[in-house]
Amino acid sequence: MNKPSILRNKAFLYLTEFFAGMSVMAVELGASRLLAPYFSSSQIVWTIIIGTIMIAMALGNIYGGKSADKNPDPDKLYSRILIAAVWIAAIPVVGKYIILFISAVVIFTVNTNFLIWAAFAACMIIFVFPLFLLGTVTPSLAKYTVDSLDDSGRIVGTLGAFNTIGSIIGTFVPTFISIPAVGTSVTFLIFASILLALGLIYFISRKAGAVKSGTAAVLLLVCWGLGSSNSFAFWEDNLAYEGESVYNYLQVQENSRRVILSTNVLFGVQSVLVKDQGLTGMYYDYAMAAPLMTGKENPEDCQMLILGMGTGTYATQCSRYFGEMSIEGVEIDDKITKLARTYFELPEEVSVVTYDGRAYLNVIDKSYDVIMVDAYQDITIPFQMSSVEFFTLVKEHLNPGGVMVVNMNMRGSSEGNINQYLSDTISQVFSEVYTVDVGGSTNRELFAANDVDLTGNLAEGIERVQDQALAALLSRVHQNLAAYRAGDHIMTDDKAPVELLGMQVIDELIKDEVAYYKDIYEEGGVRALLESF
Repeated sequence: MNKPSILRNKAFLYLTEFFAGMSVMAVELGASRLLAPYFSSSQIVWTIIIGTIMIAMALGNIYGGKSADKNPDPDKLYSRILIAAVWIAAIPVVGKYIILFISAVVIFTVNTNFLIWAAFAACMIIFVFPLFLLGTVTPSLAKYTVDSLDDSGRIVGTLGAFNTIGSIIGTFVPTFISIPAVGTSVTFLIFASILLALGLIYFISRKAGAVKSGTAAVLLLVCWGLGSSNSFAFWEDNLAYEGESVYNYLQVQENSRRVILSTNVLFGVQSVLVKDQGLTGMYYDYAMAAPLMTGKENPEDCQMLILGMGTGTYATQCSRYFGEMSIEGVEIDDKITKLARTYFELPEEVSVVTYDGRAYLNVIDKSYDVIMVDAYQDITIPFQMSSVEFFTLVKEHLNPGGVMVVNMNMRGSSEGNINQYLSDTISQVFSEVYTVDVGGSTNRELFAANDVDLTGNLAEGIERVQDQALAALLSRVHQNLAAYRAGDHIMTDDKAPVELLGMQVIDELIKDEVAYYKDIYEEGGVRALLESF
């Protein structure tokens, strides 16, 4: 094989391996952020991403090796790199539309495991092909780099090292630098540009491939022009803020009545600010029963800790209605805390620690009268905050007479659903457990304590509430409180299948939501469905 001059000293080959490895990991992490606003960032979604990417890489390795043996022409490899670059650059332009289309199709065609099928289909269509092409890099480079069997082991080992080092950098840069700084879309475009540069340098040095190089460059520039927007909810016109943090997609909507934070494009409200300072109409109002359940004469005297502070809706409501009680919050995403100060009127005097909720309990000695656990975000439920060990830790940080309130945001009806698991697990730790369903939503509030008359204290506390609307609401909460009868669905640190349990409830919710439209589609087809919107 007559090697092009640029490949004779092997340095460019090693750089190709390095940047290919870096780009694969960057695309993998970008995939998680592209899918998370639509399908969550649960372990299920990560498993699908990793699995499909491994499939793509394996097939690419096989094809790349066979292709290099059959026709060891470096032009073919660098042509594939150019194609991969353009494809990756196109992801920010068309990826969101593909995900929404796939979601619509899957909703109307499958009855179970919606999340798995939709995420898998999205990964296969969007990410498999460019990563298949990048999977051909290593075996092809091995063919071009090895000159004799005497140094084959060293050469292949060096290629592997460059690939691994590139993968390491490609893991850290998107997570800690590019995605928080410029967003997922631009991150895809940056790494696509790196791959394009490799191809251009190769073909320019060869004084060949002008048409394919020029076409790839033009297409990538077009993608930069069309795909550099960070908007995932491109159909929304009332967004006050849209961006990303290390942990979340973040969206703030504002109208004349409310300000809303959501970390999911398609469903879910994580925090809300009511501008007229009234009740939210959401689970935060129900959870305000907790300070009254402590039996304190004045709820303002309660020491409160909120695990999963969000933008501070619960803290704000408790302060508005009960006075300036001592409230501390723990929120793992400091960007959410910044949004809380900017858009949600969270007072500076409310202390918020940037930390994981369970880790925070592990390092403090302080105890509280009320601990609110509000860290369950749609299907994304931290397993470490759903186990017997976690709730035991919460109990140890409650004062005598203290109350834990847990927001369970996916109310399931089938046997062995996620709320049943959580409630049974909590009942292993607390002797008094009561639940109440939040009207007009899928949320359920759980109140737990040991040796505390939760219902009696609540009834007495309601009589002292000055605000009539809150008193009326809490009276309904009192009437609908149900003592929980514990079963044996227990979660521990060793076994807490929260992702699968959450997915089951998501399937139930989707079935209920789309049943009406499915009937229209079955009776009148696509035309009738479009006319119904």
